[in-house]
Amino acid sequence: MSETIGTHTRFLDARGRSLESLRVSVTDRCNLRCLYCMPEEEYLWLPRQSILDYEEIGRLVEVFSAVGVSKVRITGGEPLLRRDLTRLIALLAQNPRIAERAITTNGILLSRYAAALRDAGLDRVTVSLDTLRPERFHELAGRARIEDVLEGIAAVRAEGFRNTKLNTVVVRGFNDDELIELLEFGRIHAIEVRFIEYMDVGGATRWTQERVVSRQEILDRIVEFDPGITAQKHLECSTAPAERFHLSDGTTFGIIASTTAPFCGTCGRSRLTADGMWLLCLYGDTGVDLKAMLRDGASDQEMTELIVKTWAGRRDRGAERRLEASQRGPLHPVEGLRQDPHREMHTRGG
Repeated sequence: MSETIGTHTRFLDARGRSLESLRVSVTDRCNLRCLYCMPEEEYLWLPRQSILDYEEIGRLVEVFSAVGVSKVRITGGEPLLRRDLTRLIALLAQNPRIAERAITTNGILLSRYAAALRDAGLDRVTVSLDTLRPERFHELAGRARIEDVLEGIAAVRAEGFRNTKLNTVVVRGFNDDELIELLEFGRIHAIEVRFIEYMDVGGATRWTQERVVSRQEILDRIVEFDPGITAQKHLECSTAPAERFHLSDGTTFGIIASTTAPFCGTCGRSRLTADGMWLLCLYGDTGVDLKAMLRDGASDQEMTELIVKTWAGRRDRGAERRLEASQRGPLHPVEGLRQDPHREMHTRGG
């Protein structure tokens, strides 16, 4: 199913959602071990020889852009661990159909690469940071590297990046007492904080419903601090995951309520793993092996036809189904994760 708006054709899935945003993982490796993402001691890693090279990624993005994708977000694992990542950014910058090239990073290596990423054509940066307290950061991530992250955020601002976001997963009993501190940090550094409900996906093997701080509770706590909060008008055509709000001083923040108020009905995002598996839903168990097609010599037309056909049949609503579950715990037991690395959050690029 498709619809034409002006000269642009949008390809729609079975629920009328357009294919417009692609998250591209470039590695499943990470230099942190955050407890909500990688809490276990051992992992099954993707084989090195299976990882797509930059030309392969560029070709797949070219195919996706021809059927409507206009936004590409580079993810991991930690994407800045991938050698010469600026070469991929520069390659994507040559594609006129891609209107926005962004990256999500833990920020540890960001001060080293911010200038080069900007020069290569990166448009936007999102940094994951769940606490401003060094001892908590160490407890959460297994590394005492918060100063590196803060230096990375400063470098992004110095390089003139705009619309920078700070992603914070809110976990009850860990960092839910830092909401106001994080908002103040965002105001000072001109960075929009987005609070994310703790999700039961991928490697979140210690997830419990009790540790989820809901959208409503987050709002209630912030209203106690600033009763003048206003909601930003949500455009009908918007597919952005965050609901955005303004403090009385104009500071903007967002809440991504994937756990208690899923946005499956408007989700136009899909994911390409570092080894070329195309995943249609963050909660999905299966994907389409585009690497196999690519390396078996398939033409762009053949891959385009498969992508359009697959998207047309897409009915995924993984977060909504999880919300409907009568008993809810971690999505995958540890044994299941170790049988298939594609189930891991650090593999599918969250």
